[in-house]
Amino acid sequence: MTRNPVQALFDWKVRGIRWIEIIGFVVVGALVFSVYIAKAAAAREGAEISRLERDIAETRQRVRLLRAEAARLEQPGRLEALSRGAGLAPVPATRQADEGGLTELKPAPVVPAAAAPATAPAADPAIPSAPGVPR
Repeated sequence: MTRNPVQALFDWKVRGIRWIEIIGFVVVGALVFSVYIAKAAAAREGAEISRLERDIAETRQRVRLLRAEAARLEQPGRLEALSRGAGLAPVPATRQADEGGLTELKPAPVVPAAAAPATAPAADPAIPSAPGVPR
């Protein structure tokens, strides 16, 4: 009687245990191990996401505090008090000039140009000059 090769595979035994059962146990073990590894990786990613969300919430809180501080520092009354304390005041209307009066205003002081160096470095005869460029 000839046996089916697939049936022979299922009937092949080692010390009373069929090979197909051993292969099944190994595959199930590999699947359990891979699920465990995937679950551990997902837990690490979840912890990282939670940390990033906490960082984002803290940063948003800092932004709100900085905006409130900027609004407090930019209050016109506070700035006016500081400027008066420093001896600054608004320009009176009598000191304002119109377009026609701009030419009568005092010109800006002229700053003398920086003096050119008195002696130029001598050209090195070992270095040839480019054609058309004087030495």
